[in-house]
Amino acid sequence: MTAFTIAELAEQVSAELIGNKNEVISSTASIDDAQPNQVTFFNDKNYAAGLAKCQAGLVILKAEDQALFAGNKLISDNPYLTYAKVAQILDSTPAVASTTHPSAQIDASAVVSPDAYIGAHAVISANAVIEKGCQIGPGVFIGQNSVLGAGSKIYPNAVIYHNVKIGENCIIHANAVIGSDGFGFANDQGNWIKIPQVGGVTIGNHVEIGANTSIDRGALHDTIIHNGVKLDNQIHIAHNVEIGENSALAARTAIAGSTKIGKRCTFAGCVAVNGHIEIGDDVHFTGTSMVTQSFKDAGVYSSGMPAVNNKEWRKNTARLRKIESLYDKVKMLEGQLKSLK
Repeated sequence: MTAFTIAELAEQVSAELIGNKNEVISSTASIDDAQPNQVTFFNDKNYAAGLAKCQAGLVILKAEDQALFAGNKLISDNPYLTYAKVAQILDSTPAVASTTHPSAQIDASAVVSPDAYIGAHAVISANAVIEKGCQIGPGVFIGQNSVLGAGSKIYPNAVIYHNVKIGENCIIHANAVIGSDGFGFANDQGNWIKIPQVGGVTIGNHVEIGANTSIDRGALHDTIIHNGVKLDNQIHIAHNVEIGENSALAARTAIAGSTKIGKRCTFAGCVAVNGHIEIGDDVHFTGTSMVTQSFKDAGVYSSGMPAVNNKEWRKNTARLRKIESLYDKVKMLEGQLKSLK
């Protein structure tokens, strides 16, 4: 188990320490569950009652809130961000692979760094490149000519097709599929004729891709995921999409082909985005938004209908069905008013 003194943690995250600098912290916990060897954070006045009873050995909070906790404290302008940094230091997540298993199948032409580790029954195909410090979990498939950058991790049973380039310090979670064919077909009198998808996928550095997420290869040129992008579980990215640096997409979002998304965008859960449109930098969509046109100006956009109680929903739906006749009546009344003038 990794453990640090409070003084060591404070120095590593550049936070002000109040309390016993020699107390040892070994893990993280919630305000309600934290024990004397654990750290938690306080960022919401709604949890003030819990903080007063908190048993944590260390709490990260703002200067204005320090009187709410009598124990050891780290003072931060952004407690959640500081907590994230401390949590990384204390991270006890086991390695994806700590040795190269004898059952791994590595093609003779593949270039694998001596300090990369490959789990049981993983397959590394011809001319693939696995750089230093990579961890490849059991059952992973790496296709021909694909490249995995230094320090990247691939969790079990993920599939990386051919001609995929993944940058440094990326995390690919279990069962993700990168480089599958885009949905390209031509119609011949009712029959669908497949169009070979001959592009690849290029993924930048520090990208995280969630479990069961699929990223299609490009039709002619690459699908591109830029540095720092975070993709949640069960997302679909279609062929030739481009996602700008440090954008984050939540679960069940789907992006249709050839759409370009700018930098620092956020998409909440279940957002659906049409193809061949452009989303500018710093654009944010709330949950279940249906994006059918380009949004180039920064801002927050919504289209999903928030849930209400069923009786109110049924009433509103019944009224909505009458909107066409209401519109016709309004137009008729407008005409009558004009004729009276």
